[in-house]
This record gives sequence, structure tokens and C-alpha cells, in this order.
Amino acid sequence: MYYIYDQQSTKILSREGKRYWQKAEYKTMAAAQAALTRMQNKWVQREGVAAQAQGPLFTAAIAEAEYYAKNIEKFVTKKNMMSGKEYTESVNTPNYMSPASEAYWSM
Repeated sequence: MYYIYDQQSTKILSREGKRYWQKAEYKTMAAAQAALTRMQNKWVQREGVAAQAQGPLFTAAIAEAEYYAKNIEKFVTKKNMMSGKEYTESVNTPNYMSPASEAYWSM
């Protein structure tokens, strides 16, 4: 499996049409590269040709899932909303699954 991720934040970019809680996984490197090209084309359509060099093709990268999890993925320190204790979680943790959010505690 391969992920497309933002190089600066290391957040996994979602595939259009996927639900926000599902990671965009690609079975092959070629499939991930094709998806990245489609993301870039949509970016250019939305932002215009002048902003082309700021699109996903230039700000994102592709990595194998295991390599991404071991070497690339960043973790952030957050404070538990109820206990006040600090903990670390992945930058890819959805808000509703984070003990630092009200959505987590209201379910």
C-alpha cells in the first residue's frame, strides 16, 4: 500500500470521493502517481495556471505505508479535554477520535 502525504505537515491527503475517516491507500506506486497527477490537474483548474507550482505535485510525496508509519508520520502533543493530561497522537487522527476534542467526549 502507498500513501500520498503533504511533505510539510505529513498529513495523508485524501482521495476525492473517499469518506474523511478513510485513508487514501493505493495498491501500487503507479496508482498513487496517477492519483497525484489528478490532484494536480484539479488544483490547476481551481486555482489557475499561475498557481501551478504550488499544487500537490510540488508539495506532496508518495511513500509505502510501512515506511510512512515508521519514518515519516509526525506526532503532536495535545491535552486531554477531560483529565488535562498531555498525550501524543498522530497528525492523521480525526477530530472525533481525539480525546482533545469535544466531539470525542460527546458520543
